Amino acid sequence: MDFSFLGEYYKMFLEGTSVTVSISLASLFFGFIIGIFICLLKISKHKVFRIIASVYIEVLRGTPLFVQIYIIYFGLPQIGIEFPSIFNIPSEFIAGVFSLSINSGAYVAEIFRSGIQSIDKGQTEASRSLGLGYWATMTYVIIPQAIKNVLPALANEFITLVKESAIISVIGVIDIMFISSRVKNVIYRPLEPLIVAALIYFVLTFTLSKLVGILEKKMAASN
Repeated sequence: MDFSFLGEYYKMFLEGTSVTVSISLASLFFGFIIGIFICLLKISKHKVFRIIASVYIEVLRGTPLFVQIYIIYFGLPQIGIEFPSIFNIPSEFIAGVFSLSINSGAYVAEIFRSGIQSIDKGQTEASRSLGLGYWATMTYVIIPQAIKNVLPALANEFITLVKESAIISVIGVIDIMFISSRVKNVIYRPLEPLIVAALIYFVLTFTLSKLVGILEKKMAASN
């Protein structure tokens, strides 16, 4: 195997890595917000809200991310919904973040639901006795504690996002996989660029896994 091409193309791989990390962080942020919202609908006392949340979670978790990306990027424009470029951010990047965010939101919602259910119900009753309403209790008492309980799971979700983001190269996002494909077409050797891409993903996920391990130990020590 010959990796001499890295001397010429290593900057492209670095740029692709930057895009992968950026899109994963953005997707985790928006997925976090979506997940909390869907979780609150899921545990709502209103049956309609619970049904909406359940359908969202089951559909997004029960269909392949690949299909979701294709529907969002290629299907939605057919009904007049397109993703514009904003602040020089390519439309492909925005569509990729949107796809990963709504997918991640379904998983984050379930993570938060388990975190909220782990909180002692006595705290909710105590908050109500102090005059706090439902939303105030959730905002100031329950959710902050739930976030602390599910931080390791959220960190693992970020690791999953980094790996799943590889699929967005199919819509033209210039990430690690897109760069490896471009280099492959230039040097006419597919194996070496793919090995480089795999190694980059491994370094990213391995580093994040170690950080998650440290986080879990610190949280265990604080409890």
